[in-house]
Amino acid sequence: MTRITLSTIFLSTLTLTGCSQPTTDMTHPTHPLFCDPDTGVCAVPGMDPEAIVHDHGPQARTVKPLTLLYFTDPICSSCWGAEPHLRRLKAEYGDAIDIQVHMGGLLPGWDVYNSGGIGKPSDVAGHWDEVSPHYRMPIIGDVWLEDPLPSSYPPSIAFKAAQLQDPAKALVFLRRLREQVLVEKKNITKWAVIAEAAAFAGLDTTRMETDYTGAANALFQADLTLARSLGVRGFPTFIFGNEAGERQLVYGARPYATFEEAVRKLLPGAAPGPRPSTLPELFAEHSSWCAEEVAVMMGITHEQALAQLQAAEKAGTLRAVHTRNGSVWHKR
Repeated sequence: MTRITLSTIFLSTLTLTGCSQPTTDMTHPTHPLFCDPDTGVCAVPGMDPEAIVHDHGPQARTVKPLTLLYFTDPICSSCWGAEPHLRRLKAEYGDAIDIQVHMGGLLPGWDVYNSGGIGKPSDVAGHWDEVSPHYRMPIIGDVWLEDPLPSSYPPSIAFKAAQLQDPAKALVFLRRLREQVLVEKKNITKWAVIAEAAAFAGLDTTRMETDYTGAANALFQADLTLARSLGVRGFPTFIFGNEAGERQLVYGARPYATFEEAVRKLLPGAAPGPRPSTLPELFAEHSSWCAEEVAVMMGITHEQALAQLQAAEKAGTLRAVHTRNGSVWHKR
C-alpha cells in the first residue's frame, strides 16, 4: 500500500474547509487551547454560548427516549475534565440515552490561531499543567515542547474512520488517544501513534488507514458542518434532546448534578441504574481509570479513590502511568 502521509491529509482538509470556521478576533482574546477552568470550556474565539440553538429540527429516531449530541476533540483538556461525569452518566442513564459523539475541529492549524496569549505550541504547555489540578485529572503539557501537534484534525479524522468500523471500539480508541497526548506526551497526529491506539481498541489498522484516507474525511466535514449549524464553537458541548423536540444544553465540564438535571428535565421520573461500586467492577467496564473518575463513579472522595488505586497497584492487580500531575491506572 502506498503510504499517504498525515500532512497530506491535513493540508487537503484545510483546503476543503477553507479555514473558515475559526477566526482570530483580538477584541475577544480567547484561544481554543486556552481552556477556562471556571467554565470548563475550550472555546473558539468569538464563541457565544447563547448562540447555540436548542431547536434544530428533526433528528434521527432511536429506540432510546433521549439523544445526546456530544461535541468534542481529541486534544480538548476540558473534555478530559468531563470524562468522570460522562462515564457516570453512561453507567446510570446509558439505557435511556443514545450518545452520539461528534468531532468539533478544535485546532485546524497554528496559522489560524494566534490570540489569547497562545500563539505557538509551547504556549500550551504551561496552561495544560495549570488546568490539571482544577479538573483533578492528569494532564501534562510536555508534548507541546517535545513533539508539538500541528493540528487536531488528523486524530479527529482517525476517530471517524474508527466509527466506520465499530462505534463501541471507536470510543475505546478515542480514550486511548486522549491518554496518549494528555498523559503520555505522544503526538497523536503521527500514524504510528494512531495505529497503536487503533490496535489497542481492537480495530483493523489496515482498513482504518484506507478509511482514514477515504470516507472518514467526509464524515469529519459533516461533523464540522453540524457543529456550525448548531452554533457549537466550544468544547465540550452536550446537547440533550427528547422525542418531543425539547432540548437541554450542558456547556463545558460541569458537575455531575448538571448532567443529571438535564436528563430529568427531559425525562421526568428517570431513575439512575446501578453503577459499579468496586474497583474490579470498574475495570471490568473500562480498562483504565483516573482517581477522579473512580471518585465520581463510586461517590467517594478523590483521596479515598486514590488510596484504593494505589493499594491495588501495590498488590499487583493494577499498573499505572504516573506523571507529575497524576496517574492513569490500567488493569493488568
